[in-house]
Amino acid sequence: MTTLNKQDKRKILVTSALPYANGDIHIGHLLEYVQTDIWVRFQKLRGHDCYYVCADDTHGTPVMLRAQKEGKTPEGFIAEQKNNHERDFAGALIGFDNFHSTHSVESKELTQSIYLKLKENGHISSKTINQLFDPEKQMFLPDRFVKGTCPKCDSDDQYGDNCDNCGATYNPTDLKNPKSVVSGATPVLKESEHFFFDLKGFESFLRDWLSRDNHVQSEVQNKMNEWLDDLRQWDISRDAPYFGWEIPDEQGKYFYVWLDAPIGYMASFKNLCDRTEGLNFDDYWNKNSGAEVYHFIGKDIIYFHTLFWPSVLQGSGYRTPTAVWAHGFVTVNGQKMSKSKGTFIKAKTYLEHLNPEYLRYYYAAKLSRRIDDFDLNLEDFAQRVNSDLIGKLVNIASRCSGFITKQFGSKLSASIIEPELLAEFTSASEQIAQHYEQREFAKAIKQIMTLADKANAYIAEKEPWKLVKNDETKELAHQVCSLGINMFKVLVTYLAPVLPVLTDKVQDFLKLDNIAWDSAQDPLVDYEINKFKPMMQRIEMKSIEKMIEDSKEDLAAEADKTAQVELSDPIKDEIQFGDFDKIDLRIAKIAKAEQVKGADKLLRLQLDLGEGVTKQVFAGIKAAYRPEDLEGKLTVMVANLAPRKMKFGLSEGMVLAAGPGGSDLWILNPDDGAKPGMRVK
Repeated sequence: MTTLNKQDKRKILVTSALPYANGDIHIGHLLEYVQTDIWVRFQKLRGHDCYYVCADDTHGTPVMLRAQKEGKTPEGFIAEQKNNHERDFAGALIGFDNFHSTHSVESKELTQSIYLKLKENGHISSKTINQLFDPEKQMFLPDRFVKGTCPKCDSDDQYGDNCDNCGATYNPTDLKNPKSVVSGATPVLKESEHFFFDLKGFESFLRDWLSRDNHVQSEVQNKMNEWLDDLRQWDISRDAPYFGWEIPDEQGKYFYVWLDAPIGYMASFKNLCDRTEGLNFDDYWNKNSGAEVYHFIGKDIIYFHTLFWPSVLQGSGYRTPTAVWAHGFVTVNGQKMSKSKGTFIKAKTYLEHLNPEYLRYYYAAKLSRRIDDFDLNLEDFAQRVNSDLIGKLVNIASRCSGFITKQFGSKLSASIIEPELLAEFTSASEQIAQHYEQREFAKAIKQIMTLADKANAYIAEKEPWKLVKNDETKELAHQVCSLGINMFKVLVTYLAPVLPVLTDKVQDFLKLDNIAWDSAQDPLVDYEINKFKPMMQRIEMKSIEKMIEDSKEDLAAEADKTAQVELSDPIKDEIQFGDFDKIDLRIAKIAKAEQVKGADKLLRLQLDLGEGVTKQVFAGIKAAYRPEDLEGKLTVMVANLAPRKMKFGLSEGMVLAAGPGGSDLWILNPDDGAKPGMRVK
């Protein structure tokens, strides 16, 4: 690792936005964590004390209701989700120094302590407000559990706290035509005492904080300046029932999740400090701290991180962030991620099919410090990875190593044949470092790949495969290939923040104790290396196609599972008897039932409807039945359902079943008097 003078070594704390415990990690989320992880790995390679912490965001009504729906306690549900999130992050090579939870001792203590400091300093007030209340579920509705028409731009289907279309923020009571997301009922107004943080009182502080020291990107500063004219008191309380931390001395009142969520950054770091000798919480969060604190976030939560969060820290006596850096959204093939098209890809599904370093590299190759949306074009993705990583980078080592091993006893030459060429590679170090530092990853990758082109051109020009055949030129081949290996080593060093697994393989190949940023300057001469082993495989489009198909299946199975859970979703629009009569329910005999290779939940059923009519149906009942137990039984099917093409074949109907799901699922078995083809009324 690089050794720095004490005065040059920086203390850096870095966070990414906390993933919400109510959902799975998908490739859109991974953009942020990959961006952060690359920056953190770069800082560590430079020799700085850099810590990367995160946590699951666990509180709020959505988590509470989801846990109820699945028949679990909130604590049990969030523990299960945390395991899933940690699995996905580890698979994507995200190197957290600590991944914690907002439902933790540290979170509770810090949240309550910060609230009491804010209250003591005169920043908290209370008043009775009219709040939207669900008359069917008998509960007050949080912001995200009300939908309606935006009061600013009249966009429909907007949540109760902010508009996805125009970016406006407002109170749920400002919505036009509000509806409860929980029951579908029209909410009523009901009085309740709530507690407020005086955000308006921090206007002058925020104007100063946003305007200096590059705390935010220029695009963010311009947007925040618009919102500064409309600051208001921020409601930080919610009524029971609510999963979260209770407000001290206030019965039945809980902290709004957006108060304790960013405090989760501090809580995770506190947990790390308590377990790490020599790491001091106050050294990073004290008002006069000389450390640096950076938050990487998506552009959808800029408001909370650049207005609320700095004000809460300022008002409670803590230091404010060094910078808050936002990124845009991810699209796939030029469009919003789509469940129906299979481009809403979970991290788990991606990792089952493709190397995580492919995605890390592609994200890095297109990321800048701006807040532009990011398009993951899957065809370009495959071509870029195959061309750059396999065709250019790994190809250098592959072309040169065989000669070194077979012809020269695995030993590199005793000198560098063209030091001025190698100097082009090593002298690029500081410029590439500046690109990483400024989050201009695309510029760094472009410069690295330009050097890779030079290395390949040099090897192609010298043709060592010809030189090695002649005793007079054999040593020249040795020197050419040795230079090639040295150029490869420099390139991998520059790519180490992006490709940690490849870096480990190269470290083993070159028998290096470690690869640090400054090690690019140290050539390997008269040096023994290991035999080269394949380091990366090309992406085949069939792998991407399989990933998309599996994404469709995963999401369809998830929808089926949700449908089997006890009803708590909003009831859909009313239908008439005539609509119901369109459904053709028929008795069917299960002529054949069999396993579906590659499917976790499906059985393939051949259904006999009599008079020679048969239909194939894929049914998600594998957990409840063995195929041999079904054959010969009668069931009820929707016979006129439009066929649906699945990856395993055509499904031509639907078998009716009842139960909570899993192994507790029963197909409807008619009386013995029923015959295949009979219509069910």
